[in-house]
Amino acid sequence: MFEWLNRFTGTGMTAYITHPACFGHNMGEGHPESPERLLAIKEKLIELKLFDLLQEVEADEVTDIQLSRVHPPRYLRYLESVSPNTGTYRVDTDTAMNSGTITAMRYAAGAVVKAVDMVMRGKAPNAFCAVRPPGHHAESEKAMGFCFINNIAIGAMHAIAEYHLQRILIVDFDVHHGNGTDEIFKDDDRIMLISSFQHPFFPYSGDKALGKNPNIVNIPMPSGTKGLEFREMVAENWLPRIEAFRPELIMISAGFDAHIEDGMGNFGLVEADYTWVTQHLLRQAQLHCQGRLVSALEGGYDTDPLARSVAAHIQVLAEA
Repeated sequence: MFEWLNRFTGTGMTAYITHPACFGHNMGEGHPESPERLLAIKEKLIELKLFDLLQEVEADEVTDIQLSRVHPPRYLRYLESVSPNTGTYRVDTDTAMNSGTITAMRYAAGAVVKAVDMVMRGKAPNAFCAVRPPGHHAESEKAMGFCFINNIAIGAMHAIAEYHLQRILIVDFDVHHGNGTDEIFKDDDRIMLISSFQHPFFPYSGDKALGKNPNIVNIPMPSGTKGLEFREMVAENWLPRIEAFRPELIMISAGFDAHIEDGMGNFGLVEADYTWVTQHLLRQAQLHCQGRLVSALEGGYDTDPLARSVAAHIQVLAEA
């Protein structure tokens, strides 16, 4: 029925998907999850002439049906009810909404949905979603950790609903555990989540009942983990599980706050490590799912190392 999905008919260029609305979300002066993050990424891609290798695509707004596959309507009504007309409203101590947040989050999730559509329909070989707010801490009915709705989860459920996929791999290499994605998919064997993260560290989860849910692979790693230890962990833990799972689509919660220069964590990764891990994930996509890979921005808060790391990540995708 879906033989056409295997035929690539697009431009051959990685899709870079974003929307101006993502700049409208602002949690206040000095907050690390700032609009400047997206600006720094685009400026670095232009500086390195990587933007010439991409097709820039404007996201569509996520639909209520697409949202409801992950977040119940009562939760979405709650977010709308506390959305301020002026100033900010804090949903927790470090997560706030302004008047642009609802629109931004709908386009951020819509970007991942669009990325899935483009990759599955052969309009792009792979895609990177330059979006904010991020999503991997958002649980089905809880906003936290700068996140309101779970962008990557919404994209994965769209792939299941629209393309009948049965094996979707989500890899989360943010320095923080992807607790929201874990909570949403802990009982769904159509999804394999691999999340490596600094522990003990916010959100202080992912270390309990390791192995209880076979589709959830949480790998806590100690403060101070450097690139060599990270690469060894990927080779020993990620790759065998990916090869056994044989995913039909690979999705990445791409957080870059494990960089040694990012003050939000205490890992020691550098751009070469992001290049290396992206190469290995892309290779798995080429082996198992015709190269289909969708990546979405999560963390990364010091704008200079963030921009350099995203550029390293995208360069691998664009040169595939």
